[in-house]
Amino acid sequence: MKVTFGKYGGRKLIDNTFEHIRPTADMVKQAVFNKLADKIIDAKVLDLFCGTGALGIEALSRGAKEVVFVDKDKRSIAFTEANLKNLKIEAKTINNDFEIALKILKGQKFDVIILDPPYKGGFYEKALENIAKFDVLEEDGIIICEHDKDIKIDFNPFELFDERGYGIKMVSYLKKGN
Repeated sequence: MKVTFGKYGGRKLIDNTFEHIRPTADMVKQAVFNKLADKIIDAKVLDLFCGTGALGIEALSRGAKEVVFVDKDKRSIAFTEANLKNLKIEAKTINNDFEIALKILKGQKFDVIILDPPYKGGFYEKALENIAKFDVLEEDGIIICEHDKDIKIDFNPFELFDERGYGIKMVSYLKKGN
């Protein structure tokens, strides 16, 4: 697992030793961020369900201004903080349930929200509902939603504008609906 491009490109991240964390493959990470290259520069990013922090760190490497990392699991936050420390990056981490974290972040706006919860946890719709409820996505912001291709997700109140498949994974790109 490594940072694929940018300021920290090629730098290795600490190997994941936990079964509960399934990091995004470098190929998928690279494809997602290549697609969003212009959107990431100077962006404020929210990495919800951050796991190892790899996606948010990739955003920082590619020019994001700020990333907030959120995860309920203390091991995930510790892992993320270790990766940040290893790369000498200062960033905010929130060790809390995503609903409480979104409530805490109410009033802040993010250009990009990375949504990569446990695939079979049933978190997608509730996370999207709370993102809308606490109005944390900029008007022209994007939600990157990584999920298993066999999982059907109701993206309301957001609008799907692109979707890409990578083996058993899908990445859906969402924006505010009209």
